[in-house]
Amino acid sequence: MLEQRYLEQLFRQNYSEMNHLARVLLGNDGEADDVVQDIFLRIADSDIPPKSNNYLLVAVRNACLNRIRQKQLHEKVKNLLPIDADADFQPIDKQQERLEDIATFVDGQMEEPHRSIFHLRFDEDLTIADIARRLGLNPNTTYKYLAQCMEHIRKHFNIH
Repeated sequence: MLEQRYLEQLFRQNYSEMNHLARVLLGNDGEADDVVQDIFLRIADSDIPPKSNNYLLVAVRNACLNRIRQKQLHEKVKNLLPIDADADFQPIDKQQERLEDIATFVDGQMEEPHRSIFHLRFDEDLTIADIARRLGLNPNTTYKYLAQCMEHIRKHFNIH
């Protein structure tokens, strides 16, 4: 773990520039603060000091790009199965029956890892990143499998 005085000096010297870069890249003050704080937390937990101030700016850039990719992936997942306005007006027991039919279809017709990804996403409410980590897959591959699963469900249940 690095010395407290060193970390404070590093923080005072670089925070403003790092935060400005994160704000420009993310367009959100709160997220920018989170990114910069996460970087300093990782540095504080490390035994190796950053080699230069440029290292810190590269770390900010990479963290921001990762966050942007996560948002894009989250939006893609949200758009996989659009909300059916008619479903909101169906009785709860009909909605529950429909969900059980879908789960039965997935369990009976889908192969692994599609089946596991579906259940982890919708039963356990895990993010794509969490599912990918749990199954040892790339997040983009995980997203593709989930998209394929959703496409099979749409076709089978004639959902547009």
